[in-house]
Amino acid sequence: MGYYIGIDVGSVTTKLALIEKQGKMVWDTYMRTEGGPIETIQKSFLQLSREMGDLDQEIKGIGTTGSGRHLAAVMVGADIVKNEITAHAAAAKHVDPQVRTVIDIGGQDSKIIFIKNGVSTGFNMNSICAAGTGSFLDHQAGRLGIPIEEFGAYALKSYSPVKISGRCGVFAESDLIHKQQMGYKKEDLIAGLCIALVGNYLSNVARGKRIEPAVLFQGGVAANLGIKAAFEQRLGIPITVPRHHNVMGAWGAALLAKQCHERTGYASAFRGIKPIASFSCVPKTFSCSDCSNHCEINELYIGESLASRWGSRCNKWSDLERSSKNYREERDFPLQGFRRQVSS
Repeated sequence: MGYYIGIDVGSVTTKLALIEKQGKMVWDTYMRTEGGPIETIQKSFLQLSREMGDLDQEIKGIGTTGSGRHLAAVMVGADIVKNEITAHAAAAKHVDPQVRTVIDIGGQDSKIIFIKNGVSTGFNMNSICAAGTGSFLDHQAGRLGIPIEEFGAYALKSYSPVKISGRCGVFAESDLIHKQQMGYKKEDLIAGLCIALVGNYLSNVARGKRIEPAVLFQGGVAANLGIKAAFEQRLGIPITVPRHHNVMGAWGAALLAKQCHERTGYASAFRGIKPIASFSCVPKTFSCSDCSNHCEINELYIGESLASRWGSRCNKWSDLERSSKNYREERDFPLQGFRRQVSS
């Protein structure tokens, strides 16, 4: 048949999607990164291998996105690497060709994408405020003793939401604690928090721009029924949460890999499902002292081979097969945790 894989490595979660040649989702997984993107990527491919079998010969393309997209690309042999905006927009347009606005709230960032006639016309992202993101809501749910899966449902039980300051995450949490100590019910506190965070999003992310239907709500926070209801109440228009809202970035990366393969016809550089799940992958770093920039050079070793190197402002370290004798002698040293001197 031919399949395509998309990987979205975020700061909080890692998503993997498998689609068929028509773009339909065949399989997906969603895991918490927990500070270990390499291990989480490998766990995702191990799960894919166990549940879908050996598909290596049928994988025609693979794409990566997210904050860890470059690391993931080297690990898996990606054919295309795209930013989150492009990937989320691609998935949204596939789900609903009439989409005009995409609201995406992930683990640590929020963004809005504007689309007209199937073409992305602009986007905004949150700046320094993470209020309303998944990690913020996780923290508040834990502090209130409520499973995050039930957080939104609590909000829908409220008949008298408490007014919460939503100017930023620090003020929202402080105000929530103050109102909690005054004895308000949890459902009223949570409903008030959802309303405040939606207001924060509209002022700091949407920044007053008109939100036109059809509107898709994507990202992990889209599962929060309270946030969805608050958006609908504030905007006065229906908000659609796609079935695969939490893996839309990975889906978009797979769709973009599909487009790349169909356009170029090139064979994929994909390393294989089982090899990715089992090989040794070790990042290392050192500081180059050849000039005053003191660039931090990052390396990724797969097995015992240097797979990629990046980080220099010049091209001095771009050659993976650098022939410097000093470098060959020092490359087996433990590179992390100290400054390494390398002569030119």
